[in-house]
Amino acid sequence: MTNTRRRLIGEVVRTKMQKTITVRVNQTSRHPLYGKVIRTHKDYLVHDEKDCRIGDKVKIVESRPISRRKRWAVEEVLRRADLETVQVKLEEESEVDAADQVLDLIKAVEADADQAAEADQ
Repeated sequence: MTNTRRRLIGEVVRTKMQKTITVRVNQTSRHPLYGKVIRTHKDYLVHDEKDCRIGDKVKIVESRPISRRKRWAVEEVLRRADLETVQVKLEEESEVDAADQVLDLIKAVEADADQAAEADQ
């Protein structure tokens, strides 16, 4: 006998909380009059016991209320994200990392300029 709980498939977009992830579920439909394809998405707060990472594709299932906004749980991980994708997404998300990268680039350019100046003399 199967239960009647709803199940959705989505991608993990945020993992900053403890045992909670944000899963984005994409949906496509056609406009009833014009026939244009409409793409929408909704983010769900999901209870995570399976240690998901950003970029993982997961199946989530309805559950009892766990907190104020958390009503879903990870049922299974369908596809794990590779580490390179995770690192790229984390760098895009974090402004601190971006600022550090800019500072490293500035230091590298200054070092190159100093070396060029010494070579000219």
